[in-house]
Amino acid sequence: VVTALLAALVFSAVTTAFRYDNWTRAHVIAMQGKGWKKSTEARVWGAVSRYGDWPWLMLAGGAGILVARRLGNREWQRILVAAMVSSTLAGAVANTMRLTTGRARPNAAPEVAEGWYGFMDKGRLTIGNPKYSSFPSGHTATAVGFAGVLLFARPLPGVFAMVAALAIAISRIMLGAHHLSDITVAALLAIFIAWICWREARRHGDAVAAWVTRKFRRDR
Repeated sequence: VVTALLAALVFSAVTTAFRYDNWTRAHVIAMQGKGWKKSTEARVWGAVSRYGDWPWLMLAGGAGILVARRLGNREWQRILVAAMVSSTLAGAVANTMRLTTGRARPNAAPEVAEGWYGFMDKGRLTIGNPKYSSFPSGHTATAVGFAGVLLFARPLPGVFAMVAALAIAISRIMLGAHHLSDITVAALLAIFIAWICWREARRHGDAVAAWVTRKFRRDR
């Protein structure tokens, strides 16, 4: 029953997001108006997007692990390692999917018409061309993948992390890099990956940590 309910909620969220893709984009454009790209607001959203990407998340996670290690807090070390793994896996899955879907970014218009092009568009490969890498959002996947583990492990700080991840996702819409459905699917995918990563970290984290420690000491 729970699985069926979750599946229904996911299906409803995804279909609703696709239904409101065009409405969301039109609303954002109308709200921004002319000259928005040179505004302070645009620079703020750009900074949120830039510093919410995978390398900065890994830097934050690594710094957190060093602090937790210094304090002798093994549980937070486990949580942050799981969050970094989750973020990386979610981003990898999202980026792999983007190579195959070939969905045009909102800001690619009018050069590239809205649509799904797969591997080719008018005889040109879409793979590697950022104009065709809208679905799903890699930024959202990595951010929610990281925050999701915190949410499952420690709900209170996890809520704040998820708010930050939501801001990163919104920044991608505001910058015209993604549709509403792009970030919705990426977020749902990342939440699922985060749940798996945290579950496995709880089950096998100590054993893995012990193996890594033994290997490190032996190599030295």
